[in-house]
Amino acid sequence: MADPSTYRPAPGTIPDAPGVYRFHDAGGRVIYVGKAKSLRSRLSSYFADLAGLHPRTRQMVTTATGVEWTVVGTEVEALQLEYSWIKEYDPKFNVRYRDDKSYPVLAVTLHEEYPRLHVYRGPRRRGVRYFGPYAHAWAIRETLDLLLRVFPARTCSAGVFRRHSQIGRPCLLGYIGKCSAPCVGRVSAAEHRTIVEDFCDFLAGHTDQLMRKLDKEMQAAAAELEFERAARLRDDLEALRRAMEKQAVVLGDGTDADVVAFAEDELAAAVQVFHIRGGRVRGQRGWVIDKVEETGTAELTAQFLTQFYGEQAALADQADAGGSPVPREVLVPQLPDDAETIAGWLSELRGSRVRLRVPQRGDKRALMETVERNAKEAFQQYKLRRAGDLTARSAALQELQEALALDSAPLRIECIDVSHVQGSDVVASLVVFEDGVPRKSEYRRFEVRKGAAGGDVGSIDEVVRRRFARYLAETGGSEAADRVGSAIDPDTGRPRKFAYPPNLLVIDGGAPQANAAADALTELGVTDVAVIGLAKRLEEVWLPADPDPVILPRTSEALYLLQRVRDEAHRFAISYHRKKRAKRMTSSTLDAIPGLGATRRAALLKHFGSVRRLRQAGVDEIAAVPGIGRRTAETVHQALAAEGGTGRGPEPDRRAGPGADNTEGESSD
Repeated sequence: MADPSTYRPAPGTIPDAPGVYRFHDAGGRVIYVGKAKSLRSRLSSYFADLAGLHPRTRQMVTTATGVEWTVVGTEVEALQLEYSWIKEYDPKFNVRYRDDKSYPVLAVTLHEEYPRLHVYRGPRRRGVRYFGPYAHAWAIRETLDLLLRVFPARTCSAGVFRRHSQIGRPCLLGYIGKCSAPCVGRVSAAEHRTIVEDFCDFLAGHTDQLMRKLDKEMQAAAAELEFERAARLRDDLEALRRAMEKQAVVLGDGTDADVVAFAEDELAAAVQVFHIRGGRVRGQRGWVIDKVEETGTAELTAQFLTQFYGEQAALADQADAGGSPVPREVLVPQLPDDAETIAGWLSELRGSRVRLRVPQRGDKRALMETVERNAKEAFQQYKLRRAGDLTARSAALQELQEALALDSAPLRIECIDVSHVQGSDVVASLVVFEDGVPRKSEYRRFEVRKGAAGGDVGSIDEVVRRRFARYLAETGGSEAADRVGSAIDPDTGRPRKFAYPPNLLVIDGGAPQANAAADALTELGVTDVAVIGLAKRLEEVWLPADPDPVILPRTSEALYLLQRVRDEAHRFAISYHRKKRAKRMTSSTLDAIPGLGATRRAALLKHFGSVRRLRQAGVDEIAAVPGIGRRTAETVHQALAAEGGTGRGPEPDRRAGPGADNTEGESSD
């Protein structure tokens, strides 16, 4: 591990100008590339006190053995040079957006004498024009099959083309009218290229002009009594309309834009991009990346825009197929700090002005929400695939054993989380993972008796004592060797509720919470359970009585497993807290209404289902409930209207995220 002070540049030697810098390790390999408006200000921040740096930044500067920089004239030049260096050196501490799959595109080989249309995956080639990417190859083939009726271009390989040229007979597509058969001379090379160019114009979004042209030809053929030709043109128009219907119109003003959205947590992020051309969805892409440092949405947006459009512009230059990969408008969830610089760079790539903005309302905002839903779905699928990987789970348990210096891999992990709103309705959850998989039948929930008096630390102490006091009671306080037999209830033959201790107890919190749990276990005489605290902000792992946290690599399977366990405990605690709070609020709201006893309250709740629906009901609807008279209905209506007008009740738990209530394995001790 290198000391940053050994390679820190001398004071005053770093220029106060825009530029790009790169850190390298002892072997000379570039490990991080960054840009800055002021190199002096940015680089000085890396050589501050190590204790104040982000863990990943601290790891980067201690891995590096030197830093170099290049001064440029403008921020746009810095952006271009940063992209070039990231592409050239592939630094391990920079986020790289790589496709999580190989997307198919529709390729048109314009460099050949008789251009060919085909589905393609792979690197871009000069002289080939590409349309897409598309999510599925079958979607391209289905659209291409429809369009070949109107644009009968060649789709066969070079070998098939030569063979049919030699035998003098076209293939099946030539006989059924889905190929103009240039192989046997039915059309000349110039005529075939015209068909292909019309096909490219249609896919590029110039549909209205072509539709009007075909319609005029159809009307002219009908006027000249060429009914067979008119019928063929009519069928061509219908085929074009069906092909256009497969590309949904999402923006009626013919917008040319890319819509970008993210779904993320502390360790990873998913990005989705919808390509809108002519108001229609022409393509979609998705990536999932592991974060190598603490990165917000604005910074993710900046990194994505520079890497993605830089890569697309390079591919377009290599293919030399014309057109720009950069749209007129890029819609993002949050503007990066250097939004104007990035917009200027994108404008240079496109050759005309590019707008970079956050949609606030209307169709574009609705489209952004759709892309966000796709990003969240892709992120969820990524997590499920990773959680279901047996090899990854085994690696995670092994990494935990090594990082925490445990005697054996933690096959059973329990996690405790506390949830409340400003000290009210304090509850806690306990979730269990065995072999890296949730054991929902073992989940437990607690109503904290101390309430707000003990704070989070006091709540953790109480829950740990209650959970392990039950464990000791059910096993008779016997030694570990005897506890397995006593874990089974002799009357039912089933495991007791708290009979099995965890190998690892995870506390949602930092050092104070971990110390409180460890102290409680010590006082109870439980010595064979390891305790850690997982702090959410920086994902630091705290060991009891240890002044410094354990920093797990952000891409490690061990940290991913701990995060999953902690998030599941958080979700389960919130579901119980919401249920408890809703029950209290319902009870207190109706209890305060004079003349409304338990029977009438039950009748109202049974009829309307909730206080919210009751509050929305009119006097006549309330009076229609059996046992509720007109006067009582007026009293209830006035009381609920007054209560709803003066406030909305307690603020929701700031930690409460979305998620359905969960009732698996619930019990209260």
